[in-house]
Amino acid sequence: MFGPEEITTDGFLGGRLTIAQPVAGYRAAADPVLLAAAVQARPGQAVLELGCGAGVASLCLGWRVTGLALAGLEVQPAYAALARQNAAANSQDFEVFEGDLAAMPAVLRSRTFDHVIANPPFFAAGSGTAARDPGRETAQREATPLEDWIEAGLRRLRSGGWLTLIQSAERLPDILAALGRRAGSVTVLPVAPRAGRAAGRVIVTARKGGRAPFRLLPPFILHEGAAHLRDGDDYSAGARAVLREGAALPWPDR
Repeated sequence: MFGPEEITTDGFLGGRLTIAQPVAGYRAAADPVLLAAAVQARPGQAVLELGCGAGVASLCLGWRVTGLALAGLEVQPAYAALARQNAAANSQDFEVFEGDLAAMPAVLRSRTFDHVIANPPFFAAGSGTAARDPGRETAQREATPLEDWIEAGLRRLRSGGWLTLIQSAERLPDILAALGRRAGSVTVLPVAPRAGRAAGRVIVTARKGGRAPFRLLPPFILHEGAAHLRDGDDYSAGARAVLREGAALPWPDR
């Protein structure tokens, strides 16, 4: 577990949430906040996050949509403990289980959910340079293939339930191939750093048993202007609403 000197407490959603994170390990930034903003959940629904880390995505979603039954699965016990701590600090009910999604705890295998969400590791096994911190390495590099994340998520969904992922844009073909015919009504939202720049992330939603046509949405732009403003806040109005105020992403009607 992390000691007090190994933790910082950071504000999310403009300080509406306070999240304890490791100084040297995996630290959440915009991606889990965007993931939470993409989930069109309603009060009373059940949501499972695969690889919940310190709980940022689920807790952002729980702040925006009250009355959800939130559950998370995390393979690293120290991060699972942080997620529970963060839920308590933010007065949210968040049931966190420890385990590998490839060998999911029996209690989760017996349940189904209206939504499954995930921010899987971006980097394929054997690619690039390993992170020095083992927690960061586990969070960023695949030990379980991306297709297995998708398979695990679809298995835990009720018929008609929604899978929502955020991933590196270069992994989009892998996501679509893994979804295959088991899920439809697929919508892809590219997330671009600036207007005219290639998307670095994609947010993908798919419905178990869905049959609506595939949709590719216009990109969501994170920053204004052509270059970063040093010591300045150059978020676009849309990104500021999501990242600082907890707003939902502007999805079209389903």
